[in-house]
Amino acid sequence: MLRLPRRLIVLLCVLIVASRPVAAGSTSDRHAAAAREGAVVIYAATDETVVRELERDFTQLFPGVRVEYHDLNSVELYQRFLAEAKEGGRADVLWSSAMDLQLKLVNDGHAQPHRSAETATLPDWAVWRDEAFGTTFEPIAMVYNRRLMTANEVPGSHAELLRLLARTPERYRNRLTTYDPARSGIGLLLQTQDVVANPVVFWRLAEAFGRIGIQTVASTAEILDQVASGKALLGYNVLGSYALTRATQDPRLGVVFPHDYTLVISRVAFISRQARHPNAARLWLDYLLSPRGQQLLSKKPGFYSVRAEVPADEAAEDLRQRLGLAFRPIVIGTNLLAYLDQMKRRDFLRQWHETIAPLP
Repeated sequence: MLRLPRRLIVLLCVLIVASRPVAAGSTSDRHAAAAREGAVVIYAATDETVVRELERDFTQLFPGVRVEYHDLNSVELYQRFLAEAKEGGRADVLWSSAMDLQLKLVNDGHAQPHRSAETATLPDWAVWRDEAFGTTFEPIAMVYNRRLMTANEVPGSHAELLRLLARTPERYRNRLTTYDPARSGIGLLLQTQDVVANPVVFWRLAEAFGRIGIQTVASTAEILDQVASGKALLGYNVLGSYALTRATQDPRLGVVFPHDYTLVISRVAFISRQARHPNAARLWLDYLLSPRGQQLLSKKPGFYSVRAEVPADEAAEDLRQRLGLAFRPIVIGTNLLAYLDQMKRRDFLRQWHETIAPLP
């Protein structure tokens, strides 16, 4: 049996303890551990323009911890993370609006648990297995060109959109836009959640899209660009947070939340099991979930906070009251995994593309 010198054993124990994430202790202790790591690497399907103030505030609060932020499409994020995981991984934190893809990664063992004073105060719906955390409440909208559509034309519900397209199909021919669910993770999530919410109306809308012609794109920015330019009159199933932010800067854009039901997503974050900077990752996640981080994030239009401590008009309860019976939050849980089953996803995408394909 090989015996190691006592001094070497002690040194190894010190190194092992030093490499472990700091689970408790004061903020200064956790900051010191994160500063020794030097950086936190974040893969996010969240526009960096949204989080620049968060990044600046975080680095001012915790000097010595550099934020390396990668702004990716939700599908690109998912695929890149899995490819890199085979080589030991690179990302510390994953943060995305594609709730189903995030839950799949967590369910497949790619996350590590995190418990802290910040996670302990979150509502039950925002925490899954102490590994996945909801960080926002964001309603899903229809977006329209205010200069090209009259107030009477703007549909207030999914059924009204269906009637509008039946009444004036030529006006909207090839002037509708939405996500391509094969290329957009948030697109697949929202369309399959539409099926859950009202399958009859959703597939009737898909048939109408097929008859009239609809442009499908990979990102929210592309939808908003098409509607603002007039290339499309209306965008369907759009992230309301991005739409409201853009509409404050662009008077051509109008935003409406359907009164029959409005899907509400939560941007999900987790710490990678292979995180190279685990202490910095925990420090960032706790900052994001803290009242300070949540209030700063909720200053952006449509990014409602998951915490009750922030001002009432920026919290989820205000959104719940505004939408009333139309409020339809997507719950964080294994229900999100249904359409990620390979066969079920393939069948859905086949039916979608066959339905919206232009007629010969």
